[in-house]
Formats: sequence, structure tokens, C-alpha cells
Amino acid sequence: MIASFSFSTLQISIPDSIPSAPRFLPLGQHQLRFRFRARPKNLDHMELMKRLGIGCFAAKHSTREMKTEKDSGGEDLFIESAAKPDHLVVMVNGIIGSSADWKYAAEQFVKKFPDKVLVHRDESNSATLTFDGVDMMGERLANEVLSVIKNRTGLKKISFVAHSLGGLVARYAVGKLYEKPGEANSLESPSKAKSGEIAGLEPMNFITFATPHLGSRGHRQFPILCGLPFLERTASQTAHLAAGRTGKHLFLVDNDDGNLPLLIRMATDSFNFKFISALNAFKRRVAYANVNFDYMVGWRTSSIRRPNELPKPNLLATDPNYPHIVYVEHGNVDNGSCKSTSAVVKDENTDLEEEMLHGLGQLLWERVDVSFHNSKQRYVAHNTIQVKTYWLHSDGKDVVFHMMDHFCL
Repeated sequence: MIASFSFSTLQISIPDSIPSAPRFLPLGQHQLRFRFRARPKNLDHMELMKRLGIGCFAAKHSTREMKTEKDSGGEDLFIESAAKPDHLVVMVNGIIGSSADWKYAAEQFVKKFPDKVLVHRDESNSATLTFDGVDMMGERLANEVLSVIKNRTGLKKISFVAHSLGGLVARYAVGKLYEKPGEANSLESPSKAKSGEIAGLEPMNFITFATPHLGSRGHRQFPILCGLPFLERTASQTAHLAAGRTGKHLFLVDNDDGNLPLLIRMATDSFNFKFISALNAFKRRVAYANVNFDYMVGWRTSSIRRPNELPKPNLLATDPNYPHIVYVEHGNVDNGSCKSTSAVVKDENTDLEEEMLHGLGQLLWERVDVSFHNSKQRYVAHNTIQVKTYWLHSDGKDVVFHMMDHFCL
């Protein structure tokens, strides 16, 4: 190598015969000889530096990175270098929760569908804000969704994935965001024109995990009370002390302005909100429910069933691909002939449940029953079903994968 120096710079001239990539060839038992390949004549010095990986000339490899951005009170998760996604997936947390509850599932979604989905984790209803009532939370969620759609161009489809109380909040929000056929320009999509839109987008999936669709008032609907009538009556009378207006809504004791309880109204179409029509607009409605060990939400209320409609224990089986999925029912529409015939004393709770079951039963629901009976994490099944915190609830990851594998894009 020949080098020439000046006071200001160091100049290095590299002759054409500079060797690269030495090869070792055995010459004898104790001798080695080197063979060098000459640099190609048409390779300039900078290109040579790149190939050798020297300093700032080293070649850089592009990677697809997951990016999180704060947006409209929540967090958007997407692959930065991917094509612009057209499917908005809104994830909603439960009571005293936050957007962090869906961190694991959101990341898996984006990894599986990097060019297709934009995942938005709702953050307008976190911590004690979840005590404000289903209606106020639904209003905030609806406004947040509208803001996201306004800020993100190219969105065409929308889905909701919600945990626990978040499922009721999402049901209220879609009722507010629903646009019936003819209200919006749906010429580009016949399916949207037929069933309506949610915030101007085509509704695809409405998925809930351990959501008390029928409230928490009925027998064993709030399992931590062990089904004791005295405790269940007391809980109905005092729920508002612990959970504010949300407690009243869950236990069906609200009567704002003399109206029926909110959850009863959400099982019908009213003048102001088309709750059932909004749900019907989605291509799929799925209810994931814990069969046992969920001390917050009972099996019946989360799977939208009557007692005699629950699968018998001998029908429960495991899928090797999803070891905690024990039963999948693709659903039937309630024609009014499925009322319970068991010898249960009819009371006000039963009547209220029947109204909600009849309203929600007008729609076709996929019901996915989950059991963590053999899991060490079974005692926190309510949060394991969504993998709220990976190190504590990781056994629920097969449930998350089941949801993604059957997700309608």
C-alpha cells in the first residue's frame, strides 16, 4: 500500500492489485501459502469499501420495524415500512384497565397482518374513568374512533376486539357510530350498502372476551359471590358504591329519567341508537367465554346463553392447536322457542335476562368456550383469556392466536 500525506488530509491510494479474500492452501506439512484474488478492474474505491464493510461505507440493511404512535387519546400500532393498511382494529380494555392490557395481542396482530391492519388501543377509558358508566365510556370511545379515522387516510374496514366491560362499551360505541344504508355513500361496496357502516367504514369483526353481555345481576353472573342469594342481592344494592354508574349499569339498577336499564335498551334498536342493527352490520360476531375459574364474569353472561343452552361437560374437548379452546358453537338465531324450561323460580332477574337474550339472540353469534382448568394461571382466567400481562397470563396466547387465525380481513 502506498500512502501520501498532507497537513490537512490523509490520502490513501489503493493499487489495482490489492488482494482480497485470502485463501489458505496447504503446501506441505509445516508450510502455508496464500492465494489472493485481485480486485475487479471496474470496482471503484467506494464500492470496495462497502463490500469490505468499512466505516460509514458499510452496507445498511433495511428492516420492517413495529411502530407505536400516540393518536387521538390512544395508541396506534403498525409496521412502519409496510404498505398503508386499510383495516382499523380497535382494542378496548375492561374495568380499571388501560391500553397496555392489549399490548401482547396488538403486537401479534401487526406481526401476522403487517400490511393489512392498523391496531388502535383505546386509551380514553382507563383506570377510574371506567366507573363513569357504559354510556359515557361509549361516547368517548366513539369520538376517539372518529378522530383516528380522520387522522389516518386509506382506511376502509373496521373491527372491534374488547375485553370484559370493554365489550359493552364497544357495543354502545358502534350503536352511536352506525350509519344505516343510504346515509353514507356505499356505492363502492355492495355489502356496506346492504348492512350499513360504522363511522363510514365496512364493519368486519366484533369480538368480545369475557364480556358480561347480560350484566352481572343474575344468578352466578358475578361468580366471586359464589351464587349466594344474599350476597347477590347486596351486590346489586351497593355496586354503585364501588364502581359508580358503571356498577348500576352492570347490575341493571339504573333508571335514568325513568327509562329501562341501559343494558336492556342496548339489546334493541331505539329511536336514537340502532344497537342491534349496528351489531348486525358486522360480518362476524364472536363471544369468547371462560367456562370456569373466571371470578368476575359468569359463563352464561359472557357466552350469551340460557342455563339449558350451555354445553354439557361431556361435549367439551380440546384442540391440539388451541389447547384451551374446549368448545366452538357457530350459533343459532333465537326464534323465541329456546326459553329455559328448567325448574328455576321466575323473578325480575330472569325477565330482564330474557329481554336481553331475545334481543341479542336475533343475531348470529359464534361462541368460543375457553377453559384453563389444567393451567397454573387458572385463578386469573379473567385476564389470562386476553394475555393481559404476558409473564402472568401467557397461557392464554393460544386463545389470541385462535382469534387471529379466524379473523375476517
